[in-house]
Amino acid sequence: MKKPRPSLYARHRFPAEVISLAVWLYFRFPLSLRMVEEMLAARGIQVSHETVRRWAEKFGREYANRIRRRAPRPGDRWHLDEVVISIAGRKHWLWRAVDQDGFVLDVLVQSRRDRKAAKRLLRKLLKKNAMMPRVMVTDKLGSYGSARREMGLSIEHRQHKGLNNRAENSHQPTRRRERQMKRFKSVRQAQRFLSIHDPISNLSHLRQHQLTAADYRNARSAAFEKWADITSVALAAWKIGSSQSKFCRVPVNGTMP
Repeated sequence: MKKPRPSLYARHRFPAEVISLAVWLYFRFPLSLRMVEEMLAARGIQVSHETVRRWAEKFGREYANRIRRRAPRPGDRWHLDEVVISIAGRKHWLWRAVDQDGFVLDVLVQSRRDRKAAKRLLRKLLKKNAMMPRVMVTDKLGSYGSARREMGLSIEHRQHKGLNNRAENSHQPTRRRERQMKRFKSVRQAQRFLSIHDPISNLSHLRQHQLTAADYRNARSAAFEKWADITSVALAAWKIGSSQSKFCRVPVNGTMP
């Protein structure tokens, strides 16, 4: 008996295997939409880059939400940092928080780098993670300390640039995507993209330099299995071969891509 199609993919003419693969490629690697289109075409899957964009927005959001709901409890030491980004010729600040293992807790794009901006980030983190960290590590920006005192948080606060490399390194994937996308076009686009990109990146955050080759391969296989489970796709079916040209059929009237 044929397994019923997951409701998430209803009225989409392409199967879940193709959609999940396209979204994974786009958010997992610094690829443009046209690059993903060409990689799918090499597998015999004819789909436009505009369709990939719509998939990334719709399904990427759902995947990211599922990853967050299944994510383990974050560490008790939070590293906070901010980096400047240019949007439409104007300076903005990307605020990011990661735990001691390098997993991104949240991101927030703001136009300011002051106490109110730091306070907004802390409130969002506490509400989203439903826990209080044991230690908060930041650079020497005074806004963090002011926000912590104003909110009445009795947590240890360590301010030292050398201690915050964990958060600073987490900005690197964003920088690569920013260059690939020729900068973000708006605050909304940047916030929407990064709120999807970072949870998916967390899924593949394996810290290869701390694992043996065998352990790394096992961890990578486990990440693939988690992705297949989150996207409601069988792991074997997700690894699509180029010979499966059945995905290239003509669109059906009244269906979505």
